[in-house]
Amino acid sequence: MSYVVEMLNIRKEFPGIVANDNISLSLRKGEIHALLGENGAGKSTLMGVLFGMYQPEKGVIKVDGKEVRITNPNVANRLGIGMVHQHFKLVDNFTVTENIILGSEPVKGMVLDIDSAAKKIAELSKHYGLNVDPHAKIEDISVGMQQRVEIMKMLYREAEVLIFDEPTAVLTPVEIKELMKIMKNLIKEGKSIIIITHKLKEIKAVADRCTVIRRGKSIGTVNVAEASEASLAEMMVGRHVSFKVDKKESTPSDVVLKIDGVSVKNNRKVLGVKDVSLEVKKGEILGIAGVDGNGQSELVEAITGLRKVEAGRIFLNGEEITNLPIKSRIQKGLGHIPEDRQKRGLVLDYTMESNMVLEVYNKQPFSKYGLLNMPAIRKYAKNILQNFDVRSGEGAASIARTLSGGNQQKAIIGRELELDPDLLIAVQPTRGLDVGSIEYIHRRLIEHRDKGKAVLLVSLELDEVLQLSDRIAIVNNGELVGEVKASETNENEVGLMMAGVGKERNV
Repeated sequence: MSYVVEMLNIRKEFPGIVANDNISLSLRKGEIHALLGENGAGKSTLMGVLFGMYQPEKGVIKVDGKEVRITNPNVANRLGIGMVHQHFKLVDNFTVTENIILGSEPVKGMVLDIDSAAKKIAELSKHYGLNVDPHAKIEDISVGMQQRVEIMKMLYREAEVLIFDEPTAVLTPVEIKELMKIMKNLIKEGKSIIIITHKLKEIKAVADRCTVIRRGKSIGTVNVAEASEASLAEMMVGRHVSFKVDKKESTPSDVVLKIDGVSVKNNRKVLGVKDVSLEVKKGEILGIAGVDGNGQSELVEAITGLRKVEAGRIFLNGEEITNLPIKSRIQKGLGHIPEDRQKRGLVLDYTMESNMVLEVYNKQPFSKYGLLNMPAIRKYAKNILQNFDVRSGEGAASIARTLSGGNQQKAIIGRELELDPDLLIAVQPTRGLDVGSIEYIHRRLIEHRDKGKAVLLVSLELDEVLQLSDRIAIVNNGELVGEVKASETNENEVGLMMAGVGKERNV
């Protein structure tokens, strides 16, 4: 059997943690090989070793049967290995072409030859069905398109082995389908792919083989066709995982959030939310369903105070908060799990303990007379990180950016729930989380509801909205299309309403 890449007995350590403990993985030519594991299991680290971002303490890497030393990503590129990282590495105000040629610029004499590069990029784009506009600026294109730019970067450098790190974490369902198609095209052209993921559905859809790692150790490699989703989940977390959400019928009472005829402008200065009215009551979860970009983000930003309301009013516990500063809203009982954990959720260069008190550092016991009480902060943070199984090398003292994406997410959710808000706005709460963590977070959101609190859930995962919500409001193009009771609807009906075809019926 010929392997394009073999990683044999790789060991990689960081302060306080063995990220990869004697792991082996072999990639056949022309296969899609999934690397499956929980948040913080060591998947990204292992691929970072293959891509030359880290040097292993022990182990051997072979490319096309020859032993190699990959000292940095440029060496990996020369060996035909490319990687799309979970958080893209693009320059926002550069064009697609400028981003793709960065680091391997074509020159004619002394001059940068952008035209020939753009031409080559357009050809590649057509050949692989990527539909990327070489002249668009990164900041003006969707996340799905940005990912295609990352793929183009690898193809432009003639990579034969393509590594995708959590490629679907930031995509809409439609974009995910497109990406699967692109991957299959790449394989047809003779490329080989490693995909890091913890989404079992996707592994079943595209992968040939799957290597599972748990807490830095290799659990085994299986043929995907012969494995069930349940057996993969069990290999990944080491116990049986329930995919069903357990909850009793809700008993809603007083209105906590009332949105009355609210309109909000989006970044293009046109109305992204048009005359929306909604209520969320104590003891219920209201889910908002819709295809990405139909006004959900603008609505959430209006409620949380990140965006100005053009018309209409917002009430929290009967008190108008339409124009209140963000801090006052938090004090009045609003919690927010934001859509973008890195831009809106954490200060990446702060420690985890500082991040856990961002909203309360100015209150006792965390500070007195303007001086921070570090032991109290440390204790509080430690408690959250423990409860939510947030894994990091140095505990509460770890810098936020050193945690894996899923662990960052769990920390934010822990911080917001710890405030015990009357209204919790949860946007994509389980984005980038593995099945074990999703199960736990779902349970905590239901618990919050059962304590008589209100939850507004915004998610692009339709089955998450259907399973968690008591009522579902469907948005399309910034307008409220209708409301349905979760127990009386199904994926099909909600899907049609999301597409703007729906029956008007109120609960």
